[in-house]
Amino acid sequence: MSNHSLKVLQLNQSDIKGGAAIAGYRLHQGLLKQGIDSKLLVGIVATDDERVEAVKRKYRLENQLYRFTWRSGFNYINLVSSFDIPQHPFYQEADILNFHNLHTGYFNYLAIPQLTKEKPAVYTLHDMWSFTGHCAYSYDCEKWQTGCGKCPYPQEYPAINRDTTALEWKLKNWVYNRSNITVVSPSQWLRNQATKSMLNQFTIKTIPHGIDTNAYLPLDQEKCRYLLGIENQKKVLMFGAESLKDKRKGGDLLLSALQKLPPSLKQEITLLTIGSGGEAIARLVDIPHVDLGYVGCDRLKSVAFSAADLLIFPTRADNLPLVLQESMACGTPMVSFNIGGVPDLVRPNVTGYLANPEDAEDFAQGIMQLLEDDQLRETMAKNCREIALKEYPLELQAQRYMALYEEILAR
Repeated sequence: MSNHSLKVLQLNQSDIKGGAAIAGYRLHQGLLKQGIDSKLLVGIVATDDERVEAVKRKYRLENQLYRFTWRSGFNYINLVSSFDIPQHPFYQEADILNFHNLHTGYFNYLAIPQLTKEKPAVYTLHDMWSFTGHCAYSYDCEKWQTGCGKCPYPQEYPAINRDTTALEWKLKNWVYNRSNITVVSPSQWLRNQATKSMLNQFTIKTIPHGIDTNAYLPLDQEKCRYLLGIENQKKVLMFGAESLKDKRKGGDLLLSALQKLPPSLKQEITLLTIGSGGEAIARLVDIPHVDLGYVGCDRLKSVAFSAADLLIFPTRADNLPLVLQESMACGTPMVSFNIGGVPDLVRPNVTGYLANPEDAEDFAQGIMQLLEDDQLRETMAKNCREIALKEYPLELQAQRYMALYEEILAR
């Protein structure tokens, strides 16, 4: 099958709302540039791309079923509209499917066997949800390796009303035994987790997310600071999260780390934040603060990363965080914790500083060490950009996916 006739349908939570959505949309754009006919069916449409449509929903019926399924402790199995996806023209035209995030309330995983009976699918993992009894990240719990039950984190996203994790785990396993999928993990860590899980019956490949290195690139630091109203002689620490109230994003660890910085250093620092929750932290640590709020524009994000000396990212659990990849492409060194897929991007003494998990003291140490050593930061900045160009360009990701689609269809 030649590339030009290859038609791919991606299924995702949204086209651009949320990290998994942005990662999926970047892949979609990368495939289009390579001449692949890519389309998206999503839960929430936020662009006016004619290649994106929302999954048609049976809201009345699904809402009635939801009352029952939620009380029983099950997420998403009320979403009967997923079984109608094969009627959609996008599905009918496709040669192959690519599942992304299936757990934000628009898709019923029980439909996977039916969808993959006619068309093979690639399942790109964005977290652990596909192989756990309910959660997207299990932290220190490893029950998912053998079957869940007595869940230690029922409130962890997506929360459950009662503990049916043993049954949900069995349902997912039942689904996969009847499905035709190939698994892709963006990070080494998530691949290792998947190989210990019920997904190990499938081929599991590692293909990192790609990034447009022409949209994310190092810009003149002085000019960027001028544009954002930041004094040039300041040390600029940047962080970004959809919401720092989310415990997984580590707002509390960040606060604690910033409080540990010496007063003399704090006087030299400006905090630059995107997303929400930054102002509260800046107020508590008494550091001047520039808040950009939600930023959807790639160029403005590049301005922010380029204005910063360091990106600080206090996450507790993550796959291959896009914000770290964006920072890297802009040549901005990073401080984060040694968890999940973070070490794929934050490489000690090469692109940044990796602190011990949950250790705010070590995180503060990393900030001080990198802020005080201009030479080291400069070397890291060069390394960041070089690695982004070599390992993470969008073209490379798209080519790897194309090769995988071809291989699956040739089978």
